[in-house]
Amino acid sequence: MRLLETDLQVLTRELSLYLEIQVPVGLFGSSVGLSLVLGFSAAFACYYLSSIAKKPQLVTGSESFSRFLQEHCPVVTETYYPTVWCWEGRVQTLLRPFITSRLPVQYRNELIKTPDGGQISLDWFDNDDSICFPDASTRPTILLLPGLTGTSKESYILHMIQQSEMLGYRCVVFNNRGTAGETLLTPRTYCAANTEDLEAVIHHIHNMHASAPFMAAGVSMGGMLLLNYLGQTGRETPLMAAVILSAGWNVFESAESLEKPLNWLLFNYYLTTCLQSSISRHRQMLEKLFDMNLVMKAKTIREFDKQFTSVMFGYRTIDDYYVDASPCHKLKSIGIPVLCLNSLDDVFSPGHAIPIESAKQNPNVALVLTSCGGHIGFLEGMWPRKCTYMDRVFKQFVQAVFEHGNKICSM
Repeated sequence: MRLLETDLQVLTRELSLYLEIQVPVGLFGSSVGLSLVLGFSAAFACYYLSSIAKKPQLVTGSESFSRFLQEHCPVVTETYYPTVWCWEGRVQTLLRPFITSRLPVQYRNELIKTPDGGQISLDWFDNDDSICFPDASTRPTILLLPGLTGTSKESYILHMIQQSEMLGYRCVVFNNRGTAGETLLTPRTYCAANTEDLEAVIHHIHNMHASAPFMAAGVSMGGMLLLNYLGQTGRETPLMAAVILSAGWNVFESAESLEKPLNWLLFNYYLTTCLQSSISRHRQMLEKLFDMNLVMKAKTIREFDKQFTSVMFGYRTIDDYYVDASPCHKLKSIGIPVLCLNSLDDVFSPGHAIPIESAKQNPNVALVLTSCGGHIGFLEGMWPRKCTYMDRVFKQFVQAVFEHGNKICSM
């Protein structure tokens, strides 16, 4: 409480000084106008510090994991101060791609073949200039999984690579089939439930750098895919640990939330058109098996999944696919340390669908739940171009695992 009062006093003082300098009294006709502005500012500061800026909720399945995070990843216990002029979840989600900087990254592309005759595009950031880890054979490596229609060009991926570069790590971006400009060699793309491509990529990277510590980070649908893989493999994986950012936990709840009128208008329809665009250039290959005219008429992600995704991967109904794609059902089987960051105001992953009770029953799982942040938003600071709260969680956790992995992996 004393800290809150101090924050309020500082914020109010700064607003007052700014307004005294920038706002002439004559603009309001008298000092009454300025007093009203100052009063409003103080009320806003009080509301922000009491209702918006909050410490995240940390949910863990073991005291040892909780202590590890508090000691080596303190950002998960610190107050998150969302950007004061855009803290609401939808606003953060919409503005993040436009506000955050797109950092220049030079990739080395690799195409790997799959058993079914397809190919997967990997973008490597080798970080050969790493001072901390000059030996490439032992350089810590992070596999990055973008969201639904994302690739290695997404700003949140570029930011994670920047954080990794500063620490001396190597990154590999797993681009889902057909999304990164490569030719689709077979009539198959990707989904959140089928982990065959991900498993192939993980073993490919591990075989190339068997002596290098190895982690993975998944964002949105990439996080769902990674969770489903971890739920299937348990401890039988080359990965030391994983970090999951803004994943949807229950696909039924996510779909229902995104089909609400405002959310459909702001997000669902646009993402549906992105999905359609991502497969349209492979139309000649895909129309051998699908009625592409019908797929292109979809107005929601659910309709797209019903006509395309669930059919492609052999599900009898879309409900069968959504059950299989929901990571909440596999959380109890995860066998390596996993840190999951979600915002409770994320319309893509509603707060009531986050499996808090299941997380408490698995000593390998930790949930970090913020009150604000939206979907892959987590903006902070007055002009949040360079670093987000999500970036800081990612950086501290991967550093904690690579530098103190003996503590966390022996839980």
